[in-house]
Amino acid sequence: MALQQLNWFTHIGFSTSTLSHHKQTKLQPALGVASSRTSSFLCLASTTSLNTQTERRSANYKPNIWEYDFLKTVKNDFKDEVHLKRAVTLKDKVRQLISNQAKGAALNLLELVDDIQRLGMGYLFEGEIRSALGSIKDVKMEETLHETALRFRLFRQHGFIISQDIFRTFKDPQGNFKESFSQDVKGLLSLYEASYLSVEGEDILDEAKAFARLHLKNAKANVDSILARLVNHALDLPLNLGIVRLEARWYINLYEKRKNANHVVLELAKLDYNMVQAAHLKDVVDMSKWWNDLGLSKTLTFARDRLVESFLWSVGIQYEPQYKYCREGITKLIILITTIDDVYDVYSTYEEAKLFTEAVERWDVNTLDELPDYMRACFLALYNTINEIAYNTLKEHGLNVLPYLKKTWEVLCNAYLLEAKWFHSGYKPKLNEFLDNAWVSTSGPLILLHSYILMDHEITKEALDYLQTYPNLIRWSSMITRLTDDMGTSKAELERGDVPKSIQCYMNDAGVTDEVAREHVRHLTDEAWKKMNAELWIDSPLPEAFVKVAVNFGRTGESFYQYEDGHGVPDGETRGRVLSLLVDTVPLV
Repeated sequence: MALQQLNWFTHIGFSTSTLSHHKQTKLQPALGVASSRTSSFLCLASTTSLNTQTERRSANYKPNIWEYDFLKTVKNDFKDEVHLKRAVTLKDKVRQLISNQAKGAALNLLELVDDIQRLGMGYLFEGEIRSALGSIKDVKMEETLHETALRFRLFRQHGFIISQDIFRTFKDPQGNFKESFSQDVKGLLSLYEASYLSVEGEDILDEAKAFARLHLKNAKANVDSILARLVNHALDLPLNLGIVRLEARWYINLYEKRKNANHVVLELAKLDYNMVQAAHLKDVVDMSKWWNDLGLSKTLTFARDRLVESFLWSVGIQYEPQYKYCREGITKLIILITTIDDVYDVYSTYEEAKLFTEAVERWDVNTLDELPDYMRACFLALYNTINEIAYNTLKEHGLNVLPYLKKTWEVLCNAYLLEAKWFHSGYKPKLNEFLDNAWVSTSGPLILLHSYILMDHEITKEALDYLQTYPNLIRWSSMITRLTDDMGTSKAELERGDVPKSIQCYMNDAGVTDEVAREHVRHLTDEAWKKMNAELWIDSPLPEAFVKVAVNFGRTGESFYQYEDGHGVPDGETRGRVLSLLVDTVPLV
């Protein structure tokens, strides 16, 4: 077996050369901030292989705020036998609760399912929920706005065919939503959340969204505190656009304040949240060791050191505890993408960027001697990481996926190179020209193809070939992340020197203000969601679990860039999210 492995490493070109390891620096106490880098915008650096001295840009990124030693000391005991046994007991009780509610009033079942999902436990009861919803799909329901909208949203989420026409009964003879519903805050909230499951051409849902948003903004002062918080939360970021784990933590805190909260459901929600958090904490500690051993953060000091934030992306994309290998792979991808993005955007000359792109295209360690010193470690880290994924896949599935993996990196680096060409030449692309390249440079197609390979399911050549055609599911998920990224980061990126983003492209094209351009980009994002929602109904060779991953990639983009740059600025909103997802457990009592 050892000989076979050695032959495989030789076959795929896995380099056994190791990057130099750096002794870990002892940082300040927990959450201490590392020392700041230089504040100068330009610095001089020598590139030995090119034998020239080149002016280098500096993005002045904020330093890493997370001590990897600190993460290893975080205590979470929710994987012990006592908690595991209690979780099994509680899951059996909730299954019975779902079964009982399916025999009673439809609204009670719908509200139970909604609570279970919002509490982050939908993945535990997928079969039971789908079966229960199927049992009421033909049941005649009361004509309340809340019940109708909740039914619509849950049915669409679970793949049941349901038409927007069910909302016609709430419209007047002129085709407008009846003003009598403008005071039904609970119904309006359900209608608003349901409208985010729309597809192109569903005008009734577009009207529903506008009607509900208008009256929800004006009604917050006239409702109880729990409903008011739900309204504020939905207007800030609708449920269908949020990261599942972040939504769960927020909803647990709200749900336990409800007078009608089910104590069995609440206890299981808290326990499951803490158990999954324990699994994620173990993942991030393992990844921090890998990243420290790799040494790139010490070698390429101009690049963002964002291991923990990269792991947060992996949790947004695939949080279920059984997908540890997938999360670890996604984390490695995103931290490498972040580093390589900074090579192209911040540090390299255009000629150096071409050399790196050519090295990726050739995928040969013999190209190392042709690269500048600072690029060698970066390329070798990428080369070994991707070859290892390919090796593991061959070992487990008997399928050589390396050509597919290499191709995605070649395409991504060429997208980066085009943006570098635009920047160095001063070229300002039109919006459509920018987006044709930018949905690829956001790395969505690469991350999603790798995610398909990293997930614990059968890998087929048919699905891999299909993914290489960049189907609409991949395109629109990537487009959503690109547009939300631009909304959150474009101002800072222009200040440090970068190509115009979608907002600036539209400002140049249409001669409009920043505010108007942002409204247009938000509209494009909403339209992209409609197009992606439609893809959930399309037959394809992709498994359902992967389709959820593609949707979650778009959701993670929405959340990360909700408050400007959640990836590049680690001490803002992202810091609190890391604490709630990885560090702070939910009190059981």
